[in-house]
Amino acid sequence: MKKDDKRQYALILCDGPACLRKKSKNLEEVIKQELDKRGMADRVRLTLSGCLGMCDKGPILIVNPGYVIYGGVTEHDIPAIVEQHLINGEPIARLEINEDHLFNRFFRVFGDVGFFGKQMRITLRNCGIIDPEKIDDYLSVRGYEALAKVLTDISPEDVVKEIKKSGLRGRGGAGYPTGIKWELTRKSEGSPKYVICNADEGDPGAFMDRSAIEGDPHTVIEGMIIGGYATGADKGFVYIRAEYPLAIKRLEKALGEAKTHGFLGKNIMGSDFSFDIEIKLGAGAFVCGEETALIHSIEGSRGMPRPRPPFPSVSGLFGKPTLINNVETWANIPVIILDGADWFSSIGTETSKGTKVFAVAGKVKNTGLVEVPMGTTLREIIYDIAGGIADDKKFKAVQTGGPSGGCLPEEYLDTKIDYESLSKAGSIMGSGGMIVIDEDSCMVNISKFFLEFTENESCGKCTPCREGTKRMLEILTRITDGKGEEGDIEKLERLGNMIKKASLCGLGQSAPNPVLSTIKNFREEYEEHIKEKKCRASACIALLSYTITDKCIGCMACRRACPVNAISGEPKVKHVVDKTRCVKCGLCFNICKFDAIDRR
Repeated sequence: MKKDDKRQYALILCDGPACLRKKSKNLEEVIKQELDKRGMADRVRLTLSGCLGMCDKGPILIVNPGYVIYGGVTEHDIPAIVEQHLINGEPIARLEINEDHLFNRFFRVFGDVGFFGKQMRITLRNCGIIDPEKIDDYLSVRGYEALAKVLTDISPEDVVKEIKKSGLRGRGGAGYPTGIKWELTRKSEGSPKYVICNADEGDPGAFMDRSAIEGDPHTVIEGMIIGGYATGADKGFVYIRAEYPLAIKRLEKALGEAKTHGFLGKNIMGSDFSFDIEIKLGAGAFVCGEETALIHSIEGSRGMPRPRPPFPSVSGLFGKPTLINNVETWANIPVIILDGADWFSSIGTETSKGTKVFAVAGKVKNTGLVEVPMGTTLREIIYDIAGGIADDKKFKAVQTGGPSGGCLPEEYLDTKIDYESLSKAGSIMGSGGMIVIDEDSCMVNISKFFLEFTENESCGKCTPCREGTKRMLEILTRITDGKGEEGDIEKLERLGNMIKKASLCGLGQSAPNPVLSTIKNFREEYEEHIKEKKCRASACIALLSYTITDKCIGCMACRRACPVNAISGEPKVKHVVDKTRCVKCGLCFNICKFDAIDRR
């Protein structure tokens, strides 16, 4: 581009959680200062976006026109980007993320390979495209058009029929048909009726709902308003955990803008329909993701589940009919209304329609958010989108469904992502957490880690969950401490199956899944821990043993590093580890430059 070219530029700076941790917020001010310094402030629009999904490559800065994505941007890179790219029109190759022209396939109509190539963005369709703090940006991408359409052209009954026809299932984990839930709430007697958005995202490593709200809060609001119209509700609540300050800030701003523009409040868009939304903050209890526990929390009581029926659609918040869906479910509603149930139901599988957002974490090269059509295989997500296993290690397992999901070995890599296929394989869809595990991980230790979480998060109301998970954790701890006994595996299986059958809510019913699935698929590791007192991944410290081999040249580095003087030996002579004194800290293993320490 010539220097006198007055072409306008748009800069999109990701301020998702991962980029914020890498100080992307500092870049905003530096960019503004540099643009002012160059007299270009009126030629360049700087937009803060929600998470773009490429979390390990942040901070991300996109330059448009051209859709050039820069990754790992620092404050020192900004002057060069302005001078070389914006002024001289020459992209900076060293900063570009150009894997298969990555961003050219950001949209669902382009390409078929690369990080975005096999994705199809519906829930996240506007994330990274619009400024989430400006309602005009949302309006420019057909925002609130679906709301206008239902208020002017579609009856509440027909809205429900359209959602049923779409085949949309709840994305919070259970996969209950959304349209049926809407129909039950609409037909239930009682007034007032309520609508709730469940944004209490409690799975470790999950950030799908947070990113959706941070990147596009208005689409959730619009979905809730349509849900209120369809079911006869006039009040909505967004239940969101207080640990999401940016999402809360943007949600509050979006609600204020929606009211100012007449999309919330009395007589919306001049119609007879009135609806308002209030934010309720949760304290981070995992159990409050369960809908009846969430309702108790909004009411001001302790978040504990209750038996069902009656279901919330009949008797929910304050004893009134209540419609509850999670963030991702609500975000799909405007798209279904605008593009039609037939189009939406053409995506996915026979029983699982549309797309699903996953937070891919663990031992993969590209961690982050992905959204794929239902029916995409685990292999495609892990290898084609997430780039395969980090450091070219061997794949061992993938856990889907968060801490209550199952761990699936390599033989299940071609399993399709849909509710029935994952259940048949021994796991669950859950809200969308996906953790990839490599050969260096101990499956017994992994199951213990997840059970520690669910045992700690149990509300304590029902005995099977409260006591059963505690007993299972005691057995697992004994096994990883090298004190496992014959019969422990069978005890874990009996306890796990009892907890699944007898627990009151979904947390308890699914808590044993990681243990039962790892016993099913990796039983030999449990047996090694119990019978041989051996951890093949060297992850269980109590089972480790350190021996100095003949490679030792007597450099004395390990002897000097040992904190308990468990290593003895003279200079230039092979050293010896006193295993009765060794605390298995691993310092000797880490410091040895001659690969002379054998750890197993």
